[in-house]
Amino acid sequence: MTTDATAMPDTLMSSLGLDRPETGDDAVVPFTLDKLDTRGRSVRLGEALDTILSRHNYPAPVARLLGEAVVLASLIGSSLKFDGRFIMQTHTDGPVNLLVVDFDAPDGIRGYARYDHDALLKASEEGKTKPGELLGHGHLAMTIDQGADMERYQGIVALEGESLEEVAHTYFMQSEQIPTMVRLAVAEFMQKGDHRAHWRAGGVLIQHLPQHGQSMMADLPGDGDFDNPHTSDPDFVEPDVWNEAKTLLMTLEDIELADPDLSPERMLFRLYHETGVRVFTPTTLVERCTCSVDRIEDMLATSFTPEDREEMAVDGEIEVVCEFCSTAYHFNPHQFDAKH
Repeated sequence: MTTDATAMPDTLMSSLGLDRPETGDDAVVPFTLDKLDTRGRSVRLGEALDTILSRHNYPAPVARLLGEAVVLASLIGSSLKFDGRFIMQTHTDGPVNLLVVDFDAPDGIRGYARYDHDALLKASEEGKTKPGELLGHGHLAMTIDQGADMERYQGIVALEGESLEEVAHTYFMQSEQIPTMVRLAVAEFMQKGDHRAHWRAGGVLIQHLPQHGQSMMADLPGDGDFDNPHTSDPDFVEPDVWNEAKTLLMTLEDIELADPDLSPERMLFRLYHETGVRVFTPTTLVERCTCSVDRIEDMLATSFTPEDREEMAVDGEIEVVCEFCSTAYHFNPHQFDAKH
């Protein structure tokens, strides 16, 4: 299903011709801007993100940074053309030295952050809590895992004190060679009846619509397969329509990205009603961890010797806690001896 929102009044969502309710939280909405030769995706996260961030009770600066990473991974991972995993991971020297987000296509997300408490406290006291300041220097890796019998694809980009938005732009120009712009926002909302503030987030990714070729991870329903041969040309000049698409997106405020009362369709129409926007059927996202007893048993059995497992045991038991979902698994160190 597609919907043509060209020249429709913003106050009458029914005039968009949607045969479904406006999209709410925890969903990806693909869209195209045909007159601007641009395609994109909008992500809105509510309960799924709040579960990820609240489970570990992260300090607010860490929670916001991980929230941005979850949104970015959802924007990219939701475009995979196959069932697989998109893994985004940072290794840096900043107060937040590790971010890991898994997108388990087509709809599962999980995330984890590791931080240095003392370094974070110092950064907070000095007012250095912007995303780039928390990350510091290092690298960001984006990996596409197509399964056990398929080759992995990985792109790596340096982190030099930039925000995740800036790093994403660099990644797409270097690895995908597709002009791309990303907007990310994370916020806490306190609504009537809530006993605490809840984390919410939103993001939009737009790309200049190339004419030929094929891309592994950047296509949308109805778009076909595209790549852009011009972006590697140093003399290439971005067309006016792409500049217009970017300029309009830059007018979007953070509060609009995370606003629980503003649907993605309505937000996109506010931005692009003069040029026209087509929205496609949304995909619902869920917070889902992929850990399991079987996976951890296999890891303990194949990666460690009996002596290693004996040393891991406390009071005759090995405890393994998932860093993502905090589920605790317990094993007898000798249960693997007969199997291996």
